[in-house]
Amino acid sequence: MRTDDFDFDLPRELIAQRPMEPREAARLLHVGQGLADRRIADLPALLQPGDLLVTNDTKVIPARLTGKRGTTGIEVTLHKVVNGLRWKAFARPARKLHAGDRIDFAEGFSATVEDKGEGGEVTLAFAAGGGDLLAALDRHGVMPLPPYINRDRKGDPRDRDDYQTVFARQSGAVAAPTAGLHFTEALLAKLDAAGIERVTVTLHVGAGTFLPVKTEDVSGHQMHSEAGEMPAEAAAKINAARAAGRRIIAVGTTAMRLLESVADETGHMTPFVGETNLFILPGYRFKAVDLLMTNFHLPRSTLFMLVCAFAGKARMEAAYAHAVAEQYRFYSYGDACLLEPESAQ
Repeated sequence: MRTDDFDFDLPRELIAQRPMEPREAARLLHVGQGLADRRIADLPALLQPGDLLVTNDTKVIPARLTGKRGTTGIEVTLHKVVNGLRWKAFARPARKLHAGDRIDFAEGFSATVEDKGEGGEVTLAFAAGGGDLLAALDRHGVMPLPPYINRDRKGDPRDRDDYQTVFARQSGAVAAPTAGLHFTEALLAKLDAAGIERVTVTLHVGAGTFLPVKTEDVSGHQMHSEAGEMPAEAAAKINAARAAGRRIIAVGTTAMRLLESVADETGHMTPFVGETNLFILPGYRFKAVDLLMTNFHLPRSTLFMLVCAFAGKARMEAAYAHAVAEQYRFYSYGDACLLEPESAQ
């Protein structure tokens, strides 16, 4: 498959810069046997009693830092923890950095460049890790919004709340699991009242998830690995729902990738702590998910390839063309779609 096969035109004015308020007012395109224009607020009526929503409880950290190497300004975005003290990061301008350089972010807060990789990636070693590092990031960092959301270098305090889901508990993501941004406590109460259950898993979303595929052939793209966890309690709840014939609904591609990474060929879950670099392309046989709720994704991205694999490429091309024509809002702060699998049609 060629990467060009997953390209499409998107007017820049459809890229959402702020979330919809209230969140439930965002639009929801139901992609089933046809296309139906709904709202997020309709979700309790669109789902069935006994359905099990699987959400991602990762928490976005303020991972973008501005500092200096001597007199040279340097910006880094942490994207993957190596251990408590060391992180992989993307640096700009990386050409100004060498192994052994120290970057000062604030008084008493610095990191040393351990080595340099490709594409501006560096490995940084901090003096303190764990909770101390998270506290320093909270004081001095900026939320790592995707480049298509326009903010100045100092960020916007509103994004500390806007770019965090109601499910966020486990710190470690550098990008939000954006389908979860549509949920509020009020909507969760309505879902509870409708008999729709939910369970949380963890996948710490890395910046590489949203990178466009640059190779001509999709098989040449290297997925970044991401850390995740399937708790024993969550595995048992998902297995019980599957055994009872109830539907498993992934809230977001991150939850779906964790589920599909853990499931055996029958869809059975076992507890898991580890990493996944699962790359889902058309032809993949889904084992664990019956429905997918997700936002609208970038052209040529691994996420658009994933939704084409799940719901069918022709159907997703038609759905995205409809969304553009109807002025849906795209990407992280945009609208969402509820996808039925191609095999169900």
